[in-house]
Amino acid sequence: MTTAAKPRPGLWLGLFIGSVATIAGLRFSGAIEPPVGFILLALAMGLLFQFVRAISRKNADCGGISSAVRRYNLGMMIASLGYVLGLGVAITVHERLEPGWMAGFALAMLPVVPIFGMIFVMARYLREEQDEYLRHRAVNASLVGLAGVLGVGSFWGFLETFDLVPHVPGWWSVPIWAIGMGGAQAWMAISNRAAGEDA
Repeated sequence: MTTAAKPRPGLWLGLFIGSVATIAGLRFSGAIEPPVGFILLALAMGLLFQFVRAISRKNADCGGISSAVRRYNLGMMIASLGYVLGLGVAITVHERLEPGWMAGFALAMLPVVPIFGMIFVMARYLREEQDEYLRHRAVNASLVGLAGVLGVGSFWGFLETFDLVPHVPGWWSVPIWAIGMGGAQAWMAISNRAAGEDA
């Protein structure tokens, strides 16, 4: 009789972070061009899918996952992949073809539509989740992500105003929010696990 493999979310998260760091290093060093970097980033999203699956399996083993969480995870993964692909296509086409105003507007919408998808998925989750504690954690994680966007954006904006740093495109707000939200969720999970072990 075979037993199911133990879910290892930390492994998948580490592989994803390592892949993204490697891709960013190659891109900023000029070793790869934008289309290759975005393609590699889209492929690295597969590791993030595995991370979410491992977390879901681990939570299901403990009885701590609801149907709202499953829909949220799937919706966010689809929207995130759409964002990465849309951003990659939009930037690559813009740099290579220099489209006119209408085509440029359509290109700008490619990554924006998945962002609205993320907002919709988050709002639907908060409406559907019956567990008040899980809903509370999701709201707190979103607020930490929002605080990251406001803090980093304001700090960088003032440095940019005084010509101390280069301009950074506004679309960086989504990755900053996602990193802040994901970091907060990880911190809460680790804190809860440590509190459970102490009890």
